[in-house]
Amino acid sequence: MSKLLNYDKEFKSALTISIPVMMGYLVLGFAFGLLLSSFNYDWYLAPLMSIFIYAGALQFVAIGFFNAKVGLIDIAIATIFINIRQSFYGLSLLKKFKHTGKFKKYLIFGLTDETYGLLTTIHEDKRLNKKYFYFFLTALNQFYWIIGSTLGAIIGSNIKFNTNGLEFSLTALFIVLCIEQYKKLQNILPFVIGATASIVALILVPNDKMLISSIVISLLLLFTFQKRVENDK
Repeated sequence: MSKLLNYDKEFKSALTISIPVMMGYLVLGFAFGLLLSSFNYDWYLAPLMSIFIYAGALQFVAIGFFNAKVGLIDIAIATIFINIRQSFYGLSLLKKFKHTGKFKKYLIFGLTDETYGLLTTIHEDKRLNKKYFYFFLTALNQFYWIIGSTLGAIIGSNIKFNTNGLEFSLTALFIVLCIEQYKKLQNILPFVIGATASIVALILVPNDKMLISSIVISLLLLFTFQKRVENDK
């Protein structure tokens, strides 16, 4: 812990850069906590899930699983399909995480869509120790989520709220991050490919297989138009 205190520049930089995620995660985490408490689950499940699972979309879906008493095998299969996208885009961070040493496992565990969005859009300060900067950025984002979900669960356990529509808040944050990605890349083709793949999967594939199907279609299209995507950068 004392060693971490020597990297205050990395911490301050990560804190500044993570402010947009903080604003989103506190609200989204709060929404998750409220939703969890609305199903009469104990408040402490919110921080436990946020510490050991830490997967926003999956945590929202997990509430429905628990309420419907879905079996463990079904939950495991659904978890793979919901989070498999991180296996694909996480590959692009292998080079960044190559020299992160003891932090590498946590950085992999703590990788979320929003953290990925920051890591791939920010202009890194070469004066910073990247290993500690990545660690602080990832840890801060998870901290925001834990605080938001815990507060939501505690307050929701004592005050009744109308939770209709809260699950859409996560989608709203994805949209904002997508816009930020476009501002950096200034290349519309990857987004057109993603939208096309999603529409095709929505029309032709059953709902329970739509996510993985849209990912596979997107990858195939990206490989097909790889030269155009790279030349337009």
